Amino acid sequence: MFKIGDLVTRKSYNNDLVFRINDIVDDLYILSGINIRLCADSYEDDLEKYEKDIDREEDYIDDSFKLERDDYFYLPGKILHIDSDDDYLERCLNYYKKVNIWAKGILKKEYEVADIIYDLLDKYKPDIVVITGHDAYYHKNNINDIKAYKNSSFYVDAVKEARKYEKSHQKLVIIAGGCQSDYEELIKAGANFASSPKRINIHALDPAIIAAHISLSSANDDIDLKGILETTKYGISGMGGIITKGTMYKGYPR
Repeated sequence: MFKIGDLVTRKSYNNDLVFRINDIVDDLYILSGINIRLCADSYEDDLEKYEKDIDREEDYIDDSFKLERDDYFYLPGKILHIDSDDDYLERCLNYYKKVNIWAKGILKKEYEVADIIYDLLDKYKPDIVVITGHDAYYHKNNINDIKAYKNSSFYVDAVKEARKYEKSHQKLVIIAGGCQSDYEELIKAGANFASSPKRINIHALDPAIIAAHISLSSANDDIDLKGILETTKYGISGMGGIITKGTMYKGYPR
């Protein structure tokens, strides 16, 4: 018998991913990925307890985050990160801290975000907002039907509400989605970056990596779109977006 909080794998998927049990509804176990932003469900006979230490797969901080500080000072873009998973949110906030970016974290379930995001944007006035958590695409359904996704419709609604606050893709950069999300609908709704072009899983830190690059890229220059996407765990299969400018300002003298 398994309990909430246990780490498990699924036998039917060759024990490929590690999940945490978040809830038990009747005989169905509700699961969320440890390193990937995927939600799933399973019955007890398909689960196997995971006994090993968790590999957190923490991402590196590459050389592009190193700023010259001899003569200039820098004002990176501010980030508002809204996440449905408390563990993922903490990991992302720690990542921002490592690269010296101001970020505010808000823990909310996917279906709650659309109702509160306008007020949050008005309160914190970020340059970048990340809207993420868990998602899943039910592969037997039409890929173009948003009802075929666990939480994509909630992300779309949240992005649309954020665009009511700020219509310009340059003044507010929006990063949205989870594993296997409806990429096209998120971009249409107004996201600058979204998951997942190939409907694959994304790493827990992928949205944060994108946000950090935008925060630390010059507000005067277009970003290196392909280069930034390639720094994520699964590259352009997992995340995609539009060319925009960075959000960091450079000043002198220090």
